[in-house]
Amino acid sequence: MLKYKGYSAKVEFDDNAGILHGEVIGTRDVITFQTDNVDNVTAEFHASVDDYLEFCATRGEAPEKPLNGQFLVRATPDLHRRVHIAATASGLSVNAWLTKTLEEDTKEFG
Repeated sequence: MLKYKGYSAKVEFDDNAGILHGEVIGTRDVITFQTDNVDNVTAEFHASVDDYLEFCATRGEAPEKPLNGQFLVRATPDLHRRVHIAATASGLSVNAWLTKTLEEDTKEFG
């Protein structure tokens, strides 16, 4: 996972085209980059983010910031019940329990 100025990107190899294609994730705006050389991936990612920020500034628009820390989760009533029980048994609020659980389960992506 690449990170730059608060933005994150994933990179995939397109075997048919022989290129590395990247996309900034966590925004609604489409920010992409590509290269045929693995040594240039980071530079292309940085350039793409910088271009996006410059484009927004030129238009007088605020760039979309990566995720604000809030999201809505829809669950079945049974899952909601189990989460509530697990949180209460741990002595935590549902929000604190979910945050703790998500932190533990996503450390490898940090």
